Amino acid sequence: MASDDVFSEKLRVPEALTFDDVLLRPKESRVEPDDADMRTRVSTNVTLSVPVLSAAMDTVTEAELAVEMARQGGMGVLHRNMSVEETAEGVEEVKRADELIIRDVVTASPEQTVREVDRMMEREGVSGAPVVDEDDAVLGIISGTDIRPYLEVGEYDAVREAMTDEVITASEDVTPRAALELMYEHRIERVPIVDDENRLTGLVTMAGVLARREYDDAARDDDGALVVGVAVGPFETDRARAADEAGADVVFIDCAHAHNLDVIDSAREIEAEIDADVVVGNVGTAEAAEAVVGFADGIKVGIGPGSICTTRIVSGAGMPQITAVAEVADVADRHGVPVIADGGIRYSGDAIKAIAAGADAVMLGSYFAGTDEAPGRIVTMNGKRYKQYRGMGSVGAMNDGGGDRYLKDEAEDEEFVPEGVEAATPYKGPLSSELHQLVGGMQSGMGYVGAETIPEFKERSEFVRVSSAGQTESHAHDVVITDEAPNYSPDN
Repeated sequence: MASDDVFSEKLRVPEALTFDDVLLRPKESRVEPDDADMRTRVSTNVTLSVPVLSAAMDTVTEAELAVEMARQGGMGVLHRNMSVEETAEGVEEVKRADELIIRDVVTASPEQTVREVDRMMEREGVSGAPVVDEDDAVLGIISGTDIRPYLEVGEYDAVREAMTDEVITASEDVTPRAALELMYEHRIERVPIVDDENRLTGLVTMAGVLARREYDDAARDDDGALVVGVAVGPFETDRARAADEAGADVVFIDCAHAHNLDVIDSAREIEAEIDADVVVGNVGTAEAAEAVVGFADGIKVGIGPGSICTTRIVSGAGMPQITAVAEVADVADRHGVPVIADGGIRYSGDAIKAIAAGADAVMLGSYFAGTDEAPGRIVTMNGKRYKQYRGMGSVGAMNDGGGDRYLKDEAEDEEFVPEGVEAATPYKGPLSSELHQLVGGMQSGMGYVGAETIPEFKERSEFVRVSSAGQTESHAHDVVITDEAPNYSPDN
């Protein structure tokens, strides 16, 4: 082939689109946004009430934010810039957060003095405790009302003299509703859970039951615990095992370029060793999806779209997100494997466009980095509050242990080649408010298309191309914004 022909062939390049390049084509609809059902799968065995995950970044998702994400129906993915032990502890913290049956129960002995138990309950932050013998058999229960001065119980009297010995108990299979009815009927605040031999196995409290009822749409596992995801390096089998043993629902192979054959081999080995679902990412092409779809429980899409990611500029490689999601989804859908669109989402409209392109859920970083629950520190600049936010390919994140995400060994002089920056994002307040605005906007998009469910929306959705003039027209224009809306900022 002549050199001119080779040059000409190189210039025959396909077009790729991202969020601002398209809009959803409105259609006939009877669907009110509030009626849109946002339930979706994010992996083979895990379903969420809302199709949203928080990114596995050390200024976004640790246990506190993961707990709140799951309570609101989504999923938090714990970052991996921590020790393996800390990863397991983070998973356990999420799993314990809303548990119906408390397993680590503060108990009292019948031979202890009232004073000892009173101090113990104050120290442990509880208002009552089951009284058990040396075999953990429940003998009674003692609370603050049992040891008030007017009951004429001396502080050096034995607990057996002050406890209530007519104890209402329940079995392991008690439901939240049954436990609450039991407590209302007997005017008590806690019910010990016992086995067939009356041995204590746990405790249900009224406060715990009411807290669970507050989050009716929370994303929970089969045992009623909150769901949680964990990011592991492509070769971190030890972290994957630890997360799995701690109860993680999904393990995310966390790599900037998962269409690397060594990464795929290792991810396949990890998937075979653990019980948790395994999501592989990040990818951006149909070929990459073909390479992992045979064993992955989910595929995560995004090569360089994040607000603090500089991969495309530094490496010259990447794929605009709408095209990337559509390519991967074409492959994944044929195998029934969910797709997660990771990065580049600034508005709720971008999130629902990602679903229309074929994603089953979206993952966001900067959107949640400014919330109260995110671990980044608050800084004040020019009188405004911001929270620290950095890419996992930034120098700071790499120095803290995230360098292998970009498949680079740590150099002796620690001169990394970063693919991300360190920045600040506006402080936003509670995560629940941000997620409410995000999901509400996505439901509006479903209303415009006339779809009540995510699968129906993906089928009915059509895109129209938007010119640069159309992009300008889409935003607020020709005005000075005096009161900023909670779901729109022209600076995004």
